Amino acid sequence: MTLYPELTDDARREMLRMMVLIRTYEEAILREYHADKSPGFDIGAGLIPGEMHLSAGQEPVAAGLALHLTTDDAMTATHRPHHVAIAKGVRLREMTAEIFGRETGLGRGRGGHMHLFDPETHFSCSGIIAEGLPPALGQAFAFQRRGTDRVAIAVAGEGAANQGAFHESLNLAALWKLPVVFVIEDNDWGISVPRAKSTSVTSNAVRGAAYGMPGIRVEENSVEGVYDAAGEAIARARAGEGPSLIEVHTLRLWGHFEGDAQGYRTDLEGVPGHDPLPTYRNALVARGVITDDDYATMQASAVERVEDAIDFAKGSPVPDPADALKYVFSEGAHS
Repeated sequence: MTLYPELTDDARREMLRMMVLIRTYEEAILREYHADKSPGFDIGAGLIPGEMHLSAGQEPVAAGLALHLTTDDAMTATHRPHHVAIAKGVRLREMTAEIFGRETGLGRGRGGHMHLFDPETHFSCSGIIAEGLPPALGQAFAFQRRGTDRVAIAVAGEGAANQGAFHESLNLAALWKLPVVFVIEDNDWGISVPRAKSTSVTSNAVRGAAYGMPGIRVEENSVEGVYDAAGEAIARARAGEGPSLIEVHTLRLWGHFEGDAQGYRTDLEGVPGHDPLPTYRNALVARGVITDDDYATMQASAVERVEDAIDFAKGSPVPDPADALKYVFSEGAHS
């Protein structure tokens, strides 16, 4: 008997709907990011200057986690954060404005796409590898001390599992039996380095045993596999039974960053055939869970929401340079 909600057809439709929304969003950001960076690619040019890391292909991780979480639960993410931010419920308009560097953004345009902070949904991310794990511990510690059943989720890439912060966080979480779930997204590539060249184990899930916590690896980028693994781990955390480690073998459809020529990748030819979106859509159609019309409706709804967010961002003001130091320090009365 499972301790988490049974995976119903309604839940399957919701996970597909979330995956469609995420992919639609990333395709729109891809379009806007490259729109004014030609004829020669200039990373500093355009409406969205700077690096851009998109999550196309990794939607199952976000969609499989989301149905088990409430607004009050906390989540930290990586430099590739849009999919989990959307799944956690971060407001699309304000998130997009932040990516465009506008005053109406989550961080008033000061953080950009790798530094999204939304106190309303308890979501944050960082461009520093493995940086999100220690803050998740702090959140979980606070939840535990307050006697709540809230949980913290720390999402990181497989490269982060070789960082000291990963091992320190797992050790302390297990020692204090904190309500935190560590989720590793294994997309096979740490920037341009294949995991086999950087990691001594074939699955980071086995590292959970070293810290006395359950570890499970979800294969084939399965959104239903993520749902099951996350459901068990989150229920365990809510019950006061401590942390868990989940690794998901997922897929990076596009480059590490936009502008990445990907000359190092030997797997590119077969990548489109592993796209999780048509794979899951086709599976649900074959099982009679959705129809082609249902899928078209999901796509239309996603486009409407995403384009609304893009328009909001483009129509928002750019921060005044005179306010560059504003919001850096707390402003208030001093005794």
